[in-house]
Amino acid sequence: MESSTTVLDLDSAIQQARERLDAHTVEMVAWHFHESTGCPFWLEKKREFGFDPLTQIRGFDDLRKLPPFEDEWLRGGPVRRWVPKGLSGKPVFVFETGGTTGIPKSRVVIDDHRIDYELFSETLPETYFPKGANWLMLGPSGPRRLRLAVEHLCQHRGGICFCVDLDPRWVIKLIKKGWMEHLEAYKKHVIEQAVTILTAGHAIQCMFATPKLLESLAIELEDRGTSIPEIGITGIFSGGTEFTPQWTRYAVEELLGGPPEVGGVYMTPTYGNTLMGLACGKPVRAEDAYKIAYYAPQPRAVIEVVDFDDRRSCVGYGATGRVKLTTLTREFFVPGFLERDEGEREPPYERYPWDGIRGVRPFRGVAAQTTVGVY
Repeated sequence: MESSTTVLDLDSAIQQARERLDAHTVEMVAWHFHESTGCPFWLEKKREFGFDPLTQIRGFDDLRKLPPFEDEWLRGGPVRRWVPKGLSGKPVFVFETGGTTGIPKSRVVIDDHRIDYELFSETLPETYFPKGANWLMLGPSGPRRLRLAVEHLCQHRGGICFCVDLDPRWVIKLIKKGWMEHLEAYKKHVIEQAVTILTAGHAIQCMFATPKLLESLAIELEDRGTSIPEIGITGIFSGGTEFTPQWTRYAVEELLGGPPEVGGVYMTPTYGNTLMGLACGKPVRAEDAYKIAYYAPQPRAVIEVVDFDDRRSCVGYGATGRVKLTTLTREFFVPGFLERDEGEREPPYERYPWDGIRGVRPFRGVAAQTTVGVY
């Protein structure tokens, strides 16, 4: 009876989440396509449609009526064409992607990065991420969104954030030129700054780091006779395509002092980017073979895993497909953007009653041409 009840509860949660998504979609379409609130880009595009999105889009699935979103629309300016009229007069950030595939894609932001990370903050267990704790940001700060977002997360939780500047575009250039000696020198420069901060008596307990940088930090600390747990870190959130079950097992068993229940550092994976924000990871457990599954922050963003040859068709659960992202906030509307990632479709579960994705990695169609530097 209990398992039957659980199934019914999950089905109900899935249905409610879908209804929220449909209602939110209609609200965001009304905002971005109305003459009084919409952004110049979408108001201009609307004139090319053979229908009125204000009346014809009545739920999430109706977004398929829109033409395929083109990657190039986000490259180059003028960037102000993306600012909705309804938000005119507010201070605007512009955040960019890393530029690994040409001119960086741009996104205007007002408060979305703060909202995204305040929502993420609610998922962090206070035992390992204490309120008031200081943080270290050890990741790419060049395109700025991640640095500002992590800093806001720390401040939102009552702490002070120490940041190590890192330019991922310079890392990419070093790799492409084959200047591996320079690359190692730059990485050492970054890690030395992190060690200096962590050993300077600032009582830092939490941090963000990409997998590669976290591993380099742990090795450097070991060479100095200490470790990540010993210097006082209790909680880490990390992200990047290098975040695999194999690496996670290695990190937990070799770098972080074992699972948190036996005194090791708590680590939570995340999958984020400039366009979406932040997808939370399902808790990673040894009994699940360190499987990593991510769930987008619906209804503000939606991840679908679609067929490689048909972007309109989702693959079955457990099957492999390409990531299709839809962003639905008042600041930014991007329907059905094909990301340069692929993975396996994951089913909903109690905490996130909508589809997820696991095994995120560079899309096979562009992986050979993509340089993933610090991730």
